[in-house]
Amino acid sequence: MNKKSRVDWFDVVNYSLIVLCCMAMIYPIINVLAVSLSSYSAYIENPMRIWPKHINFASYQEIFSKPLLWSSYLNTIIVTAAGVVIGTFLYIITAYPLSKGHLKGRKVFMIFVVFTMLFNGGIIPNFYLMRAFGLVDTLAALVLPLLFSGFSLILMKTFMENIPEELEEAAKIDGASEPYLLFRIVVPLSKPIIATLCLFSAVAYWNNYFNAVLYIRSAENWPLMLFLKEMISNVTSNKLNNNGNLAELGHLQVTPETLQYATIMIVMVPILSIYPFVQKYFVKGIMLGSVKG
Repeated sequence: MNKKSRVDWFDVVNYSLIVLCCMAMIYPIINVLAVSLSSYSAYIENPMRIWPKHINFASYQEIFSKPLLWSSYLNTIIVTAAGVVIGTFLYIITAYPLSKGHLKGRKVFMIFVVFTMLFNGGIIPNFYLMRAFGLVDTLAALVLPLLFSGFSLILMKTFMENIPEELEEAAKIDGASEPYLLFRIVVPLSKPIIATLCLFSAVAYWNNYFNAVLYIRSAENWPLMLFLKEMISNVTSNKLNNNGNLAELGHLQVTPETLQYATIMIVMVPILSIYPFVQKYFVKGIMLGSVKG
């Protein structure tokens, strides 16, 4: 009885902590959505609200009317898609040979991979490199810096090392070539880690802000993060120009805060929508890609 009581209390504490962590993560999203749909007077009344008051969609209509939003969306989708597809292909063709113990120089290659995780050329050398290749103010400058990660390569290599060699040996007996083994046997079995790395890459490209500030000059090449930054800057400037007249702001349908929160929501929702589709692969890919059994 005492043992059962201890187990029950342990479960209660665990579930309580899990619920608190979930609430801490979900609350900011709910708050942003609620404020973006509320009037300014409702925002002043309770900035931490979780339920919208005086619901209106004027802020979303204002943002959707801006052509720059759609060009920024297109640029971000192009950069994210290109980065995920090309990067995943590079991980696959690099991790497969490195997962073979008989590869000559395997340890040397892995030393170079780990070296890239510890040391970086720095901001100024990277900028000069991009400028030397003529990639400044192009979408390629947003794709290339995040294209390859030593950490992701190690995850995929470790996952492939756990694939039974008997499967490949049986295919080789039937006359299968190395490309056939890779793309018809190894890749289908590596779906969990591929989905996990695709999610990592997609989030990194979608949220990439610093490289955009560093390399992008013209507005037509802005990604979503630069558009968000510009919207927040304009909102802040408009608020300062209004001299803090809360009464005037309270009668407006589109106010600085609601416009700012609506922009954050529009930028955030697409990447959040991807996670449920790869969730079933996520834990399995990380666990099998981190520890060799």
